[in-house]
Amino acid sequence: MSYEATVQFKFDATFTPSAFNPGFYTDDMIPEEHYLITAPAADLNCKQYFKLFEKFMLCVGMCPASIRSGAMSLVFNDYVTEEEQRKVCKEYELTMDEDLDKKFEEWKIRDEEIARLKKGPMGSVLNEEELTNLEEGQ
Repeated sequence: MSYEATVQFKFDATFTPSAFNPGFYTDDMIPEEHYLITAPAADLNCKQYFKLFEKFMLCVGMCPASIRSGAMSLVFNDYVTEEEQRKVCKEYELTMDEDLDKKFEEWKIRDEEIARLKKGPMGSVLNEEELTNLEEGQ
């Protein structure tokens, strides 16, 4: 037994002249547009569906920044628990605003430790090779 499925996104737009706009067209204007995007859906995963919908939104004139913002709003809104938001942050290595103070303190401590290690024994200054080895963790 086989399973076949398709998904379609369809967009139809027509311009109808009116008394206020009696059919004046510019070079930038297309009086009629029809888009039909069809894809096999039997084996699409969630990310592939989002990619397909992104292509559809681009076809109908959405800008990439708005599409990304819309996708992020699915996660970062009042209806999604903080725990779920933090899972996404961890997956994509993001930092939530409320965690920035802690991150900043960690960076300060790290930078102070690097500055202390750069001094070397007895306050001497390390040469470039020693600094490179220190930064690479050797």
